[in-house]
Amino acid sequence: MKLVGLQLALQTASLAIVFAGVGRAEDTQSAAVSQQDVQAKMQYCEVCHGVDARGFPGYYPIPRLAGQQAEYLENQLQGFSEGKRQFNIMFNVAHVLSPAMITALATNFGKLNPKPLGGAPTELMAAGKKIFEEGIPDAKVPPCAACHGPEAKGNGQFPRLAGQFYPYVVRQLTIWSKERAENTSDIMAPIARSLSESQIEAVAAYVSYLE
Repeated sequence: MKLVGLQLALQTASLAIVFAGVGRAEDTQSAAVSQQDVQAKMQYCEVCHGVDARGFPGYYPIPRLAGQQAEYLENQLQGFSEGKRQFNIMFNVAHVLSPAMITALATNFGKLNPKPLGGAPTELMAAGKKIFEEGIPDAKVPPCAACHGPEAKGNGQFPRLAGQFYPYVVRQLTIWSKERAENTSDIMAPIARSLSESQIEAVAAYVSYLE
């Protein structure tokens, strides 16, 4: 009986150690990150995404993060980290971020509000505004405003388009079905495929100037 009692005591102690270790790991994973670390990571992001995260005309157009919906940014970073959205550079960035850092980055970028970069052909804006507000009924394309809001500032999982970098919007709408696999793909993929090149450019030009 004493031997059995000793074995039970040892097993209980071992389990306590294991669960304590798990608890510490979870605490470390979910612990709040310091603002200093967040600012350092934001500065790192701005190397590619431009000053104040306004976007940047690199080899591939790099999107504006400033003012973006926090929920959307979190979803995208998680999507890159899990391989649901495929882009090697962003996978390497995202998969090392803790959940707490992802949330902090999304929140802090969402608070930025710099002026748009602009640079899109202004003569396309009228046609883009019409598509954004009214859609294209003949092609069964709904108004962009229905999901992205009347001012294109987004809502939750639907991203802000206002002020987004023009070449980036053009590229994403053009290659949507090839790169993206997040939750909104079922909504956006058929819409993107229904837009002509000129319609894509018009919408992108219009939203790129919105503040």
